[in-house]
Amino acid sequence: MRMTNISAEDARLSRLTSIALALPETERLIHGSHAQFLIRKKTFCYFLDDHHGDGIVGATFKVLPGENKALVEAQPGRFYLPSYIASRGWVALRLDRGKIDWKEVKDLLTTSYVLVAPKRLADRLVSLD
Repeated sequence: MRMTNISAEDARLSRLTSIALALPETERLIHGSHAQFLIRKKTFCYFLDDHHGDGIVGATFKVLPGENKALVEAQPGRFYLPSYIASRGWVALRLDRGKIDWKEVKDLLTTSYVLVAPKRLADRLVSLD
């Protein structure tokens, strides 16, 4: 009899986690099927799986002012404005449609980290580029 791991983590969450936790002083908290990524108790990314029954798997990121609306307008099939936090400069990228561009995810994640992290840590990361 073959046993399957029912609680196996979503591969998209695993990949997102490996990118996020490579950034300085980050941590991940799991909340059911969702995950929260933090830098010193400040959230810089959420992984959402069927948030409030919307059927979407996505990741949210803090972006520069106005960029969230521009991304949604340019690519409405891939980006959307997440509930509660869009008005504070956040955007969500769908991870459940087509092939995921992990370089794009890394860029969004890094930008979000830099916008949320304390200046000293953000400057350290920016100086590595």
